[in-house]
Amino acid sequence: MAVPVAFFALFFAYPVTAIVGRGLKAEGDWQFGRIGEVLSRPDILDVLWFTTWQALASTALTLLIALPGAYVFARFDFPGKQVLRAVVTVPFVLPTVVVGTAFLALLGRGGLLDELWGVRLDTTVWAILLAHVFFNYAVVVRTVGGLWSQLDPRQEEAARVLGAGRFAAFRRVTLPALAPAVAAAALMVFLFTFTSFGVVQILGGPAYSTLEVEIYRQTAQLLDLPTAAVLTLVQFAAVGGILAVHAATVRRRERALKLVDPAQTSRRPRGAGQWALLGGVLLTALLLILLPLGVLVERSFDGPGGYGFGYYEALQSVGAGGSSTFLAPPLEAVGNSLRYALVATLIALVIGGLAAAALTRRAGRLVRGFDALLMLPLGVSAVTVGFGFLITLDKPPLDLRTSWILVPLAQALVGVPFVVRTMLPVLRAVDDRLREAAAVLGASPLRAWREVDLPLVRRAVLVAAGFAFAVSLGEFGATVFIARPDNPTLPVAVARLLGRSGELNYGQAMALSTILMLVCAVSLLLLERIRTDRSGEF
Repeated sequence: MAVPVAFFALFFAYPVTAIVGRGLKAEGDWQFGRIGEVLSRPDILDVLWFTTWQALASTALTLLIALPGAYVFARFDFPGKQVLRAVVTVPFVLPTVVVGTAFLALLGRGGLLDELWGVRLDTTVWAILLAHVFFNYAVVVRTVGGLWSQLDPRQEEAARVLGAGRFAAFRRVTLPALAPAVAAAALMVFLFTFTSFGVVQILGGPAYSTLEVEIYRQTAQLLDLPTAAVLTLVQFAAVGGILAVHAATVRRRERALKLVDPAQTSRRPRGAGQWALLGGVLLTALLLILLPLGVLVERSFDGPGGYGFGYYEALQSVGAGGSSTFLAPPLEAVGNSLRYALVATLIALVIGGLAAAALTRRAGRLVRGFDALLMLPLGVSAVTVGFGFLITLDKPPLDLRTSWILVPLAQALVGVPFVVRTMLPVLRAVDDRLREAAAVLGASPLRAWREVDLPLVRRAVLVAAGFAFAVSLGEFGATVFIARPDNPTLPVAVARLLGRSGELNYGQAMALSTILMLVCAVSLLLLERIRTDRSGEF
């Protein structure tokens, strides 16, 4: 636990505490009375209520739509499965401003629904909920599906032989085994929607505001740092309470499971019902995932003179069309993002892997509290973290403001919780007797982990690496404050282009977003191929 604790203390707790302290101090004295003043305001209470219920609704809707997809990817073998698995993960890395714009084109004035049926959903809560499902579909599919594919189906078949119906066998055998993974996925979805920023800001309009949107408004627009600090504390406390309840609930349901080679559980669909389920999942992916992505691709080629590569060609030069948005060609952001994401993934795997290994031991309240703390970066405002980096990591020996490593460190903070939540259910499902047998035969704890745990969790490690890489590619909230102007990441470059008026800047933003989608899809497809090639080694 030492390395993860030191990492989070230095790069998370210290910056967040510093920025909140500045907001609650006036002339050297703490002003705790501001907390009551802020929380008694009707507009702030409305923000708190909307933030909570839209996160609950988004989580429930995501689970309802994505759990059938998790089953299909875990149990069915069909042509194009690897490609589709990579495609459904692409939305998770897109900048929120891009996704908001895409859904605005679909649901807003002059959008697809408006043209076909005269219906507009922008500035409504339904647009926000659908965009949240679009973002988080892959979280449920990959987190739950990863464990589901390794559950021995013969246990459920045995229950059916003993007289249980299909639903009863699933409810009493499979669902309890999946409960930790489902809870982990639900927790991640809830935290992401609870702290939603770009989607709510673009699709919700002035009528809807989450805590994250309000923190940004109070900080960047109203320059009211005390109010922003109070809201950050509220967000922090709410997320901490949720994580504590989650840890206590899930621990009661965890047990050792018999894990098998995923190749043994995957087969072609049989019967009309299974083919109908596969068709429904494919249709959902088409309408929910591919349609918004298709809008982005179409707009990237739709130039003033017709369809062509004009916007892509403009990405190769600095200040195209008289713009001074960049100090380097926007296309260089592709290389920057890949380098940052690779380093951030490595950091997240090391920190998250050590944390997951420590949490597997179930050693007392200290470890259980550490489990909850690891998830806090997903529930704390990225605006707060970004500003905290700037005001704390500015003096020797930690003067990192001009160092390239600052960006991967910020990205790794968000990647570590995904590594932990992906690896932990599988690690805890490993039978302790296997480790004990290795120890009796003379293996050291390190060798026992390498020979027993690692072969069983290799799949989870690769899934965790994919999530960490995807999150790093799309991280925007903190990176926008610390990325150097001459080395922007893809999301930062897209946001800068969207922030400037003009058709050329907007077209370049769509082109750069399309490149981001392709980079993510290719990376995840390669990861899927590596995982599949090695699956027979379990």
